[in-house]
Amino acid sequence: MPRHDPGDSSDTEHGAAVVDFALVGGLLTVVFIAIIQLTLVLHVRNTLIDAAASGARYGTLADRDPQDAVGRTEQLIRGSLADAYGSDISVGESTVSGVRTLEVVVRAPLPVIGLIGPAGVLEVRGHAALPS
Repeated sequence: MPRHDPGDSSDTEHGAAVVDFALVGGLLTVVFIAIIQLTLVLHVRNTLIDAAASGARYGTLADRDPQDAVGRTEQLIRGSLADAYGSDISVGESTVSGVRTLEVVVRAPLPVIGLIGPAGVLEVRGHAALPS
């Protein structure tokens, strides 16, 4: 019968690798999902900014009016994102650094994966100089 050596730690750490894997795996999963969530929010934000700016530029063309800017913005958003992101678009005039501009404002829900992430509304603005 072999004698038990008190300095031998093989018995006391039996199964520790499984626990370590579970803890580290859970933490890495949360970090991975948070990165995916941030990437999705930034993609939607950048797409909305581009659509608002393009719509504003379109609305300032000589043969167009501000309502054409709304239609163009909605068309661009619905072509690249879900329809819900292009449902709240408004247009108006504003002054930026002393220049009159056409301003397109888009309000859209934040994309959330599961139950994590911020809830709320994302608001972006696009501007284009109005002709004098």
